[in-house]
Amino acid sequence: MEQMSMKKAIFWVGFWFVMAMAFCFGILLFAHNFQASGKALNGQEMAIQFLGGYVIELSLSVDNLFVFLMVFCSFSIPGAYQRRVLTYGIIGAIVLRLLFIYVGIKTVQNFTWVLYIFGFILIFSGVKMMLEKEEHNKDCKNNKTLHVIKKFMPFTDNFYDEKFFIKKKNPITKKHILYATPLFAVLVVIECSDIIFAIDSIPAILSFTDNLFIAYTSNLFAIMGLRSMYFLLEKMNAAFRFMKFGVAAILTFTGVKLALPALHYISGQEYHIDSVISIVIIVSILMLSILASVVVKEKVTVHE
Repeated sequence: MEQMSMKKAIFWVGFWFVMAMAFCFGILLFAHNFQASGKALNGQEMAIQFLGGYVIELSLSVDNLFVFLMVFCSFSIPGAYQRRVLTYGIIGAIVLRLLFIYVGIKTVQNFTWVLYIFGFILIFSGVKMMLEKEEHNKDCKNNKTLHVIKKFMPFTDNFYDEKFFIKKKNPITKKHILYATPLFAVLVVIECSDIIFAIDSIPAILSFTDNLFIAYTSNLFAIMGLRSMYFLLEKMNAAFRFMKFGVAAILTFTGVKLALPALHYISGQEYHIDSVISIVIIVSILMLSILASVVVKEKVTVHE
């Protein structure tokens, strides 16, 4: 399988963005008096919630892609095999996100104060991300889940095309047994990283909506364009150098948005950041981080 070209990657990123906007417009036109958590939502309210969830999930997904890039480099995965891993990784993310969003929404509906805890977690995550140094050479092979799997299943040292598993003769027993390939190891690490990112992603989307349909579909459209966006990122890495700080700022802002209503118990006044204003702020942060990446040139160290 050939690696996706930049032209094709741009097309598919644009395609999924247009599809997401079309879906949002459909909600605006056709959703009326939708019942959610005891509240009646009109098309405009639902469309704003969808757009907010989509924008924030898309923003946080960019940070996921840097991790994917690091994982592929750590395992020295050939470009021709990366698309298969990304495809299965995205399928796994689609299934896992439904479970996580459902549990998150049910928890918040029964225990509203959990939102405040989520808010402080996001603020902590954002500040930590902004302060920590980038680990360009992090060895992703030391994944704990991977170590556990290796105790029960043998792994090959070499790739076998795009296969995750092969049958191979055991040198001791002389019997043919199932071996996992390095490509499967990469898939495990990718899925584990998505579970970790869900800790930030799910609370962030709950800052816009507690409706399962809106939360999941906005996640779904953002995830669907990830594979194409990865290949775009791979070819335009320099244009996303400051995205880490943008994502950190978005996490922090979202955390403040979630935690702000907790001040009601201290001052007696209601504090709330409107969803439309939130979307404008998040998009602005995202655009500024990309603009800074393009304008500010990377320093080149000259060795004498």
